[in-house]
Amino acid sequence: MSRTPRDGRKQPRLFADDFDGFGPSRFRPIDEVVPVFEVRGKRLSRLKRGTKKNAPKAPGVYGMLDKRDRLIYVGKAKNLRARLLCYFRENSRDPKAGKIIEQTKRLVWEQCGDEFAALLRELELIQRLRPRYNVLGVPGFQRHHYICVGRTPAPYVYVTSAPSGKELGTYGPLVKWGRSDDAARRLNDWFKLRDCPQTVALSFAEQGELFDPDRGAKCLRFELGTCRGPCVGACSRKDYSDGVRAVKAFLDGRNRSILRTLQNQMEEAAAAFEFERAMSLRDKLQALQWLDDRLSLLRTARDRNSFVYPLTGTDGRLRWYLIHRGEVQAVAAPPTPDSVESVSALLAATFADHPTPAVLSDVAVDSVLLVSSWFRKYADERAKLFPRAKAEEICASHAQAREAPAPLSARRHE
Repeated sequence: MSRTPRDGRKQPRLFADDFDGFGPSRFRPIDEVVPVFEVRGKRLSRLKRGTKKNAPKAPGVYGMLDKRDRLIYVGKAKNLRARLLCYFRENSRDPKAGKIIEQTKRLVWEQCGDEFAALLRELELIQRLRPRYNVLGVPGFQRHHYICVGRTPAPYVYVTSAPSGKELGTYGPLVKWGRSDDAARRLNDWFKLRDCPQTVALSFAEQGELFDPDRGAKCLRFELGTCRGPCVGACSRKDYSDGVRAVKAFLDGRNRSILRTLQNQMEEAAAAFEFERAMSLRDKLQALQWLDDRLSLLRTARDRNSFVYPLTGTDGRLRWYLIHRGEVQAVAAPPTPDSVESVSALLAATFADHPTPAVLSDVAVDSVLLVSSWFRKYADERAKLFPRAKAEEICASHAQAREAPAPLSARRHE
């Protein structure tokens, strides 16, 4: 999904005069009707009075519209009333909040059952509607990109925002281009893979020539020992391929020995009082550990992390969040004898055994990171999780209760 902000005429009019919410959501039960409200006013004082009078002390999402009825910002809050009133406090609000509220002529909010639902709804609205102040100014290094292994005849590790599909391996999407580029450079150095332009002529040691030209290395990496030197025929194709297989094993999570080696070398250098070398090794370790952590999260989300998360909201209502491959796919109310069929169908559709995607989409990654962050922040909530099989057992018990014959006393009464 493009991170280019939309504004002005390119963004369609979002709300008509009969505004009734932000539209449908897959993050609430299909039969749930959410409370919505709006306040209009050309002056901030009127918006403040309306907010103070009507905003609930409950979780939810809010949107701000300018004088042309364009949505300029979407936010979420554990307490809508407290969060919205913060925008009207000139002495304590940040400059961005002041700039947003000064342009706001219409304030709308939608109440959610719990904080988790508010987080999901905010992400959904930002991804769908692209409000200007949610995306404007997002620098390039924060946009999604991929780490790839490829480009023949001597593959290497590089970063790109648009993989061609011909790579030997594609990993991501990731954020923070600078950190990804640093990790790619260190991987090329460690496994001695070239990173020169495609225009540089390459030949391996076994490629003999009738008139062997006097070749020189095109960069210092060969002299420094961080490149195998395919530009000067200093390695065989097999030797180079060994390095490519090794870097793929690390990126695939099959061999993480490089992290242990760097850790041991750093500790040895520190023990020998070689502090500059220890700091250099620490920087390498941190760069590769960051990349390994991100890729491990994506692998876990892609292959596992499928469960049901029951959560009772501040409104007292219990909801089942159906999480498959690390992403919230749907939300349902716990089954009753009347709703057991629809809930069972939703479980089957959500946890269907579709082929595992090789690369998660950037939208899916945002959702995966949100879920991961939630359970890191509230680690005790993990104890509530249960597998799909238990959810199906609960549905089956409700189905049996519905089909069971009525008690004899009830039939006599009929």
